[in-house]
Amino acid sequence: MKRISILIAEDEEEIADLIAIHLEKEGYHVIKVSDGLEAIHAIQTQSIDLLILDIMMPKMDGYEVTHHIRGQHNLPIIFLSAKTSDFDKVHGLVIGADDYMTKPFTPIELVARVNAQLRRFMKLNQPKTDNKLILEIGGLVISPDQRTVILYDETIELTPKEFEILYLLASHPKKVYSVENIFQQVWGEAYFEGGNTVMVHIRTLRKKLKEDKRKNKWIKTVWGVGYTFNG
Repeated sequence: MKRISILIAEDEEEIADLIAIHLEKEGYHVIKVSDGLEAIHAIQTQSIDLLILDIMMPKMDGYEVTHHIRGQHNLPIIFLSAKTSDFDKVHGLVIGADDYMTKPFTPIELVARVNAQLRRFMKLNQPKTDNKLILEIGGLVISPDQRTVILYDETIELTPKEFEILYLLASHPKKVYSVENIFQQVWGEAYFEGGNTVMVHIRTLRKKLKEDKRKNKWIKTVWGVGYTFNG
C-alpha cells in the first residue's frame, strides 16, 4: 500500500524537523521544503496527499502558494502562522485552507489535525454507490463529480469549502440551514466559533455567483435562522 505523503513548507528548520519527527512516527512519508516556490515544484512533480504550509515564507508566501495550486490540485492544506487574529484565520480559510494553526503549537495537536483532515478528505473522495446528481437551476450548473460550477456558460472558480456550501444548499432548495449546521456538515467538526467563517464564505460565494446583479438571489438569508437556496 502506498504511504501517505505529507509536504511541510516551513522555512524554520527546527520547526520543520520537529513536525517531521512526529509525522514519521505515525508512518507518514514526509517531504520538507523551505520556500513557496519549492512547495509549488514539489506538488507539481510528486504525489502529495496533504500540505502543511507556513504563511510567512521566502520567495512566495503561503497565501500565494494556495492561490497558485488550488485551481489545479485538490488536497488538504493546513496553514501554520504566527498571525493570531480572527481576520487572519478567516482569510486563510476563505482562500482555500482547510485548517489554520497558530504558533506556538504542540506537535501532538498538529498530528491530530493532520489525521482528521486526511480522514475527511478520503471519505469525501472515495467512490460512492449513490452518485450525487448534477444540479441545474436556471443558468447555474453544479457538477459534484467534476466539482465544477458553470454560471451561464462561464466556469466559476470556487474553493472546496465554497463548493460544498453551495452544493449543500442547492441540493435541498427551500430548506433553511443554520450557520451551526452548515459548519458541522461542511467542515465536519463540532461547532464552536465557526459562525464568522461560514458568513465570510457565504459572502465570497455570493460575489462569485454575481448575486449583486440578480434581482432574485440564489442564496437567501433567513434572518435569525440561517441560509436557504432560493432555486
